[in-house]
Amino acid sequence: MTFFADQPAPAPAPRPRRRAPRSVVVGWALLVLGVVGTLVVGMTPAPYVIERPGPVYDTLGSQKVDGRSTPLISVDGAKTYPTSGQLDLLTVNILGSREQRLNWVDIALAWFDPAEAVVPLESIYPEGVSDKEVDEQSAVEMQNSQQEAIAAALRSLDYDVQGAVTVAGVQKGSPADGKLKADDVVVSADGTAVGDLDALRDVITKHGDGSAVSLVVRRGGVERTIEVVPAATKAADGSDTVAVGVYTAIEYTFPIDVELKLDKVGGPSAGMMFALGIVDKLTPGAMTGGEHIAGTGTIDAAGDVGAIGGIRQKMYGAQRAGATFFLAPRSNCDEVVGHIPSGLTVYSVSTLKQAETAVAAIASGKGRSALPTCAG
Repeated sequence: MTFFADQPAPAPAPRPRRRAPRSVVVGWALLVLGVVGTLVVGMTPAPYVIERPGPVYDTLGSQKVDGRSTPLISVDGAKTYPTSGQLDLLTVNILGSREQRLNWVDIALAWFDPAEAVVPLESIYPEGVSDKEVDEQSAVEMQNSQQEAIAAALRSLDYDVQGAVTVAGVQKGSPADGKLKADDVVVSADGTAVGDLDALRDVITKHGDGSAVSLVVRRGGVERTIEVVPAATKAADGSDTVAVGVYTAIEYTFPIDVELKLDKVGGPSAGMMFALGIVDKLTPGAMTGGEHIAGTGTIDAAGDVGAIGGIRQKMYGAQRAGATFFLAPRSNCDEVVGHIPSGLTVYSVSTLKQAETAVAAIASGKGRSALPTCAG
């Protein structure tokens, strides 16, 4: 008998390797490079910051301060009256800074949100000014705004109010550096008596740069004349102006004690709403009639209401907080038209008296149609 061993099956012939077409390889390489390039560009620091709606505060209400509920407005030395409804002040959150830059992905996402705005970094954080200095200036603006609001409200109620402009701080390297000092009281500028911040600002602006403005200041009880040459700079709204480089504050002498409490919020835009809240507390009857009203605007001691930044974000903040009526500075109307959130009725005002009239009409439900709007 013959035996045959199992024979292994013959190995299959190797298949020839197929190479991807050159066009496919190039296509994939370009795709990878495009994705990587997009990611790199997207994460590159952008010269912009984002404005978005911030916290909302009822000037007739309270907030937590050191864990305790504290009224935003408290009055001592005069009779106060019960209030109802709400008089909301609005804030804007700023995302990004010169020291903490946003990237292009952040900026691109903000462009698609109507409640957010992309603005040049320099409009909020000027070149040569640190984030800390910007925050300090913002805090001074809030302090001044509160003082102006108290003065405007009390003068509206026929109280006698006297004021003086003081130096709160001096910017390093500015024209005033080494000449003016914190706590200097500015008595006059170019021979014009200075009783409020607007008076000082107007004199310096009209004087222009290139020659010295003559400032009489009181330091340690002694008056002295100091010459300072204003320098060209940018205003908060990005317009060209001149300044001497000081943070100013206003110190008023009030016949009654009014204290305003609002932590961790800066800027001057709460002035009008603070003034309305003070008037409401010092006036018999609930001014709002129980309505939920929000608003914004700077104010000076004479009761004039001025433009603010971020009004579109503030309108969205008001809407989200449940307000149905909004008071806007007349000088901001060009930014209001076409951008009013649904469910919000906006009236324009130029003075505290106009704001009081608007609130009264809203409260009574009568005369609302006669109130000025930004549309006409």
